[in-house]
Amino acid sequence: MASGWDLETDVLVLGSGGAGLTAAVCAAVEGARVLVLERAADVGGTTATSGGILWVPNNPHMSALALDDSRDDALAYLESLSLGVMDMELAAAFVDHAPEMIRFLEAHTPLKFHVAEGYPDYHPENPGGKPGGGRSLDPDLFPFADLGPWAERVNRLRTDLHPQAPVAPVTLMEMMRGAPGKETLAERSARDLRGMGQALVGALLAGCLAHDVAIRTGVRARELIRDGHAVIGVRAESAEGTLRIGTRRGVVLATGGFEWNSELVRAFLRGPLAGPASVPENEGDGLLMAMAVGAKLDNMSEAWWMPTIPIPGDAVRGHPLYRICLAERTLPGSIIVNGKGRRFVNEAANYNDIGRAFHTFDPTHFAFENNPAWLVFDERFRSRYPIAGFLPGQAPEGLIESAATLAELAARIDVPAAALEATVERFNRYAADGADPEFQRGVSAYDGYNGDASLSGAARTLGVLEEGPFHAVRIVSGTLGTKGGPKTDVRGRVLDLSGTPIPGLYAAGNAMAGPTGMVYGGAGGTLGPALTFGYLAGRDAAHAAIGRND
Repeated sequence: MASGWDLETDVLVLGSGGAGLTAAVCAAVEGARVLVLERAADVGGTTATSGGILWVPNNPHMSALALDDSRDDALAYLESLSLGVMDMELAAAFVDHAPEMIRFLEAHTPLKFHVAEGYPDYHPENPGGKPGGGRSLDPDLFPFADLGPWAERVNRLRTDLHPQAPVAPVTLMEMMRGAPGKETLAERSARDLRGMGQALVGALLAGCLAHDVAIRTGVRARELIRDGHAVIGVRAESAEGTLRIGTRRGVVLATGGFEWNSELVRAFLRGPLAGPASVPENEGDGLLMAMAVGAKLDNMSEAWWMPTIPIPGDAVRGHPLYRICLAERTLPGSIIVNGKGRRFVNEAANYNDIGRAFHTFDPTHFAFENNPAWLVFDERFRSRYPIAGFLPGQAPEGLIESAATLAELAARIDVPAAALEATVERFNRYAADGADPEFQRGVSAYDGYNGDASLSGAARTLGVLEEGPFHAVRIVSGTLGTKGGPKTDVRGRVLDLSGTPIPGLYAAGNAMAGPTGMVYGGAGGTLGPALTFGYLAGRDAAHAAIGRND
């Protein structure tokens, strides 16, 4: 074997989340021999534990519902949110190629999508925004029995306290808008039908296996091997020892972000990050390898921000568990307050923008004044709605602080009692009036979407807190993943410091500099661009020819 390679392939993909599996199946369909290396024991990464939705403007499923969209609308929308720092060439590449990525995956894998009907963009009132939705695609249920022995090798949210995490046999839209009856659910479970991120990864994995993609888990790539300027392979670590793996056409970095690497977080992010909601393997492996070969970096201060809730006593593979805070803060009867006992944000706004509010800096006290914060709610709320994924009455010990009065609750969470009482009194007046003049909660078409669907108008998210005892849950600045990394061109090729593509090196997903900059366009705003650039990178790598001296 040339140059002493332990393994050799045409295209080598590092990471098996949505971006990596898309790159792999695309390269394979294009005729390349493909090997995927996954650091973890299971495939799928954070994608497999996500809602699985893709944000794809002008997608091919919109026409069936008579929904209008266009390239111009999509770009106008993204540009309206860019604050002048988005690379519009990359954004245009996403908008132009995302629909064809959907058609490709539906043609060459078992993956099928349907429109997440009515799901509005995150800033639907902006130019080009879609208040009526249509851009967010929900994957159809996928039968895991088709995966054979791979069915139990797809990452699930198995934690120390819940090692046998159940998988809901529903799509995300069914979970949000009402699941089918017990008989239907039982039938689906018997067939091991899975939805959301499980369905997305399962179908992509099936596509890879059908096209003879080789997949090895428990192998961590550590170093890119070069011949001159070109990347020709990697050095990786496995249980069997060090492996040198050569590639004839290219390496695709799809290793996720760097949110679990405290040193990189401290070096690059512009505000506190206390609670990642991603897989703990996301330690910036791809970023470090790209930096070592002189890659140009971009978007390094950005992440897919998300307020998260620490779960006391639980962990994932030795790392503390954080759950996303989404519906809890949108449903009527809850508010978020900071350490001063004051509201500081429209609680029903999209999570990425709420996450930015946790970075507000108080120069007088030299502190990030909104981190941590508290979700405050009353007994009526607790008896009706889930908290951090736990049904009413099932929350683990230590998650919820409770007290008979607001003043007593304030003492328990160390906020000024008078300020908390005044905040709740003021918010209750707003809720009774159906309008929030401080933060406009309930005004946007998006605000009520994750609220109580049994109610209408602003009441879906605005409700009083008046029935004691009162409760609080700690919220911290979290993320679904970082989105800074090596900058690529529109074909997914990693650029060097001069802006020239590094031969044989590609990036996609959270391992690359995000093509939408600081913007989170709508539900699936992470996975839509990730799979699109996985598609572009895989397609280009399949036809690349790296000049090698071996």
